[in-house]
Amino acid sequence: MITVDPAGALPPFEQIRSQLAEQIDDGRLRAGDRLPTVRRLAQDLGVAANTVARAYRELESAGLIETRGRAGSFVAGSGVERAAREAAIAYVERVRALGLDDRASLHLIERLLGPGARATPE
Repeated sequence: MITVDPAGALPPFEQIRSQLAEQIDDGRLRAGDRLPTVRRLAQDLGVAANTVARAYRELESAGLIETRGRAGSFVAGSGVERAAREAAIAYVERVRALGLDDRASLHLIERLLGPGARATPE
């Protein structure tokens, strides 16, 4: 839950930004969780939509959330999760460029991650 204190020392956008960042850092909001729309959160908090939009932009700049156009804004996850996702995307792009189909690619990963498997070249 997010609250805004109009008489607070911090501007409203910073109150929203810091509370969302805290919820992401402590796990209350997890990677992939969808955030309320800018308009909806602004209405719920009684602030201008631009106030929430600025908080979201700051969070996105920090890599804590990602906006997917009309799909909305989502928690981006921890640095490790983001790095792993980027590595997975690079893997998919590379194996597809090599002509490996998705089923074969998944089979390769399963073999590499399976019991007693080694993910490093011999």
